[in-house]
Amino acid sequence: MAVSVVTDSSARLEPQLLQRWGIRQVPLHVLVDGADLLDEVDEVPHDVHDRPHATTAGATPADLTKVYRRALADSDGDGVVAVHLSAALSSTYSSAVGAAREFGSAVRVVNSRSAAAGVGFVALAAARAAHAGGDLDAVEAAARAAVPRGHAFIVVHRLDNLRRSGRIGTAASWLGTALSLKPLLRLDVDGRLVLFQRIRTVSKAHAALVDAVVEVVGDRTATLAVHHVDDHDGAAQVGAALTDALPQVNSMSITEMGPVLSVHVGGGAVGVCVMLDE
Repeated sequence: MAVSVVTDSSARLEPQLLQRWGIRQVPLHVLVDGADLLDEVDEVPHDVHDRPHATTAGATPADLTKVYRRALADSDGDGVVAVHLSAALSSTYSSAVGAAREFGSAVRVVNSRSAAAGVGFVALAAARAAHAGGDLDAVEAAARAAVPRGHAFIVVHRLDNLRRSGRIGTAASWLGTALSLKPLLRLDVDGRLVLFQRIRTVSKAHAALVDAVVEVVGDRTATLAVHHVDDHDGAAQVGAALTDALPQVNSMSITEMGPVLSVHVGGGAVGVCVMLDE
């Protein structure tokens, strides 16, 4: 058998990719109107990002233990590498570390220090190493090597969701007064969401988003994912601009950001995740 790879539903991996690479996924929780809904399992209201009392919760230790145990059995004892949403953004990573203790060194937990496709890119790096025949150490190393090659940027239209969520980190000081801003945020090296640029209009913010990605990629090859919250047209425009500016990219997808992240960034958000090639 091969080493098993596990991630969580924040990774935004399409079902066909999960199946192709044998990646198991733990659902995160969306709490809305008194209901505890499982991301990618239960039907979550499309407008959940507009509901003021909606919130999210990480995967529980019980959720994680169940999936890790099954993945370890399916690996025939070869081991499990689990890649999860940034520890700075979710309790999932700390719960994963706790759950993994039950299995000793057979389950290795990797902090992606990213979100959305940034998590998925790291999980895919691990899965490719596993399919190439790598042992547990090699698959874990492949995942950890992918983490610093990832970058993520996002433009938000509304500050209400970020203010409620408390996930804005060091940029919190300007949230109370900068009501007209369409800030460009990024995930820093520790996986924290921080201010990158202060911008007044959506069009200029999207242009700055494209410029930031172009600068990160340079003349290297990379894989890109454009995410959005109820703004497919804006995401498509950003994607088209990136295609023109970076013809050397391996591939680029345009998908919804998913309910877990949309609750925190709000409607109209557009973000880009980058995974640079080795």
